[in-house]
Amino acid sequence: MIRNTTLNKAKDAKNDEFYTCYEDIQAELNHYEKHFENKTVFCNCDDPFESNFCKFFLKNFNYLKLKRLICTSYSASYIVGQQMTIFDLLGDPVVAGNGYVIDISEVPMANGRGVSDTDIDKMLKSKKRGVKKLSGDGDFRSDECIKLLQQADIVVTNPPFSLFREYMALLLEYGKQFLIIGNQNALHYKEIFPLLKENKLWIGYNHVKEFIKPDGSSQKFGNVLWYTNVDISKRHEELIMFKEYNSDEYLHYMNFDGIDVSKISDIPCDYYGYMGVPDTFMNCYNPDQFVICGLSTGDTAKAIGIKKNYRGRTDLAYIKDGKPSCPFSRIIIKQKENK
Repeated sequence: MIRNTTLNKAKDAKNDEFYTCYEDIQAELNHYEKHFENKTVFCNCDDPFESNFCKFFLKNFNYLKLKRLICTSYSASYIVGQQMTIFDLLGDPVVAGNGYVIDISEVPMANGRGVSDTDIDKMLKSKKRGVKKLSGDGDFRSDECIKLLQQADIVVTNPPFSLFREYMALLLEYGKQFLIIGNQNALHYKEIFPLLKENKLWIGYNHVKEFIKPDGSSQKFGNVLWYTNVDISKRHEELIMFKEYNSDEYLHYMNFDGIDVSKISDIPCDYYGYMGVPDTFMNCYNPDQFVICGLSTGDTAKAIGIKKNYRGRTDLAYIKDGKPSCPFSRIIIKQKENK
């Protein structure tokens, strides 16, 4: 179990927290509607007043037939209290060390209509059902938030990228379903890649297009994904391959028995050996069609037989335009013969 002795690491976390756009949340969660019915959803990195995750689930509480919604904020978060004057709205001054929570099991609709922004605002400010102060600081690793996590069925949020490993470890420790946002670089983390390889984790439907910074400006990353362990139809869709293998068209690695495939559309339909493909392959990975074998560098590279290259490093290399070179990041896969 992750102990509270690790909580001081949060002080060293980078300022890598941003507001997720409502449109990006809606575009992804539209694919998961059936998974929320009669479920308790926990957003444990989300200020109730400012988070669009909280807003989305409040507006769609009845439509999704949720059982319960819990949202908690971390008092030392870089973004908490930046976009709205949460503490003024509550009539309560900032208290160092306290996070905030909203925990509801019902969202009434006036005259049977949908839930408006005004309804949400009133609900958040309600003394009876609105935002309350936590006993602790709201860190997702605290005992207080872990007790809430244990009551949840599915976790949906945008955790700090610098704490992604710890955050994922906590979700797995308590066996929770989740739909969370993370950097594409996490595919190569030694704690994350085995989960992808063992089909305990996969990529959602969309990339996150942009984030909103506390000053109201937007920032685009281009390499931010949804990670989930909720079974979705996308991961069972067959990748249609049109090309056939021709040894003259594909570069063979110098230090590994495999071919380089620089574009997903170039994966040959009749090749069953090792292939090095771009990270974007994970967006269309079907475990019924392919096997993930390893990475192009590091311990997993050694494990599948990649030798040291012309630079003396254990990463893939080939001869291109008459010169030895190394491809950009690759995931090593094989196509299943009896799929």
